[in-house]
Amino acid sequence: MSQKRLLSIIVPVYNEEEYVEASILRALNAPLPEGIESEIVAVDDGSTDGSPGILKELAAAYPGRIRIFHHEVNSGKGAAIRTGLQQAAGEFGIIQDSDLEYDPAEYPKILAPLVANRADVVYGSRFLISGERRVIYYWHSLANHLLTTACNMAADINLTDMETCYKAFRLSLARSIPIRSNRFGFEPEITIKFAKRQASIYEVPISYYGRTYEEGKKIGMKDAINALWVICRYCFSRDIYLDPGADILDSLAGTRRFNKWMADTVRPWLGAHVLELGAGIGNMTQHLSRGRKSYLASDMDEEHLARLRVRFRGRPNLTARRCDLTRPADFEDLRGRFDTAVCLNVVEHVEDDLLALRNIRSALKPGGRAVILVPHDQAIYGSLDKVLGHYRRYSEEQLRTRMEQAGFEIEQMLHFNRVTRPGWRFNGQVLRRESFGRFQLRVFDALVPLWRQIDPLLPWPAVSVIAIGVAK
Repeated sequence: MSQKRLLSIIVPVYNEEEYVEASILRALNAPLPEGIESEIVAVDDGSTDGSPGILKELAAAYPGRIRIFHHEVNSGKGAAIRTGLQQAAGEFGIIQDSDLEYDPAEYPKILAPLVANRADVVYGSRFLISGERRVIYYWHSLANHLLTTACNMAADINLTDMETCYKAFRLSLARSIPIRSNRFGFEPEITIKFAKRQASIYEVPISYYGRTYEEGKKIGMKDAINALWVICRYCFSRDIYLDPGADILDSLAGTRRFNKWMADTVRPWLGAHVLELGAGIGNMTQHLSRGRKSYLASDMDEEHLARLRVRFRGRPNLTARRCDLTRPADFEDLRGRFDTAVCLNVVEHVEDDLLALRNIRSALKPGGRAVILVPHDQAIYGSLDKVLGHYRRYSEEQLRTRMEQAGFEIEQMLHFNRVTRPGWRFNGQVLRRESFGRFQLRVFDALVPLWRQIDPLLPWPAVSVIAIGVAK
């Protein structure tokens, strides 16, 4: 029997004693797609009415299904959701307000694109034509449309309802994004950051039973003005990763011309059946997978794998799976299947690099090629290497020796990217920086056509070395 996948329903609660029990019970008993089960993660945001007592009773009545967390003082919806994301245990998450404006019976429709790997994020829109909605407040609706339009312009997307409560997502994606807004500014902030992370965002129509202010509606003009400020702030910000190492990799992912240069350098050595180790979110995969009979993009990060499956679902020759270079068990069913293995800027992250290279060798047919790119020259090891988690930088001789010990015969050694050596050394050893300036990278990337011409002529060592090894 296959293991069921878990949906975490995140419920922010503030002074909702009239509605919270009915709302949570509806969510708890809502229909779900086949193979999905749910938990409730309710966060009481400093309520001063009877909400905390009701939540305590519900948790006692449904142990293991409902978990409750408390803020000592009211901090806002964004703060409550941030706590919920940190505590959620599921593969997927959905936000459920603790009133009765949204109907949990629509969970299957909202979750379907996520479960089918078509989407990373799904918004339930109150303005797409389907279902029913209560007609109230023209000016509130107009403000919503204006804020959605402003958010769309900042994020370069075309949502119809940015402010919707129903946002469903992979939890690994949402948890990796820093959320700074404590109140309703959460809505545009997370939307812009999902878009800047290149998430595949879907919308589905939902019904809506909006409350009046007399019935307890809390959002107002002050929150709309704050939302505009949040949109302006994150329009020009790249604050989209909690992990500083991932932030550096994101900066490098934006160097499209440089990535194509790297792909063009290794592409001639690739065969028809390719295994890529450490594919990340596919910045090199998009260049290298074209024209292959089969291409397996692997990574050990579940969020990266989920992103790969969504991003390349239209490529019939491409599959994605978990593969940890330090786990021989991950390679057992890959033995002898590929004529090429590509591993770019990965082996330096592995403490036991010989084990990693032997595992790569095991996946190759006799005579198959491994294309291994690593950072070159320990003399320029600095703060950037440390942030990225590099155990070492290699000399050509060190890489050659390791490859031969792993069962490869070296066909050729290539030296790649001499042009950035002065900048890498200055930033990492003199300035001791822990990130790249994005403007600096944009200028560098714009000049890549020039760098490609002059790089072979430069007199100093390259930043990377590439070993082309043939499996014995």
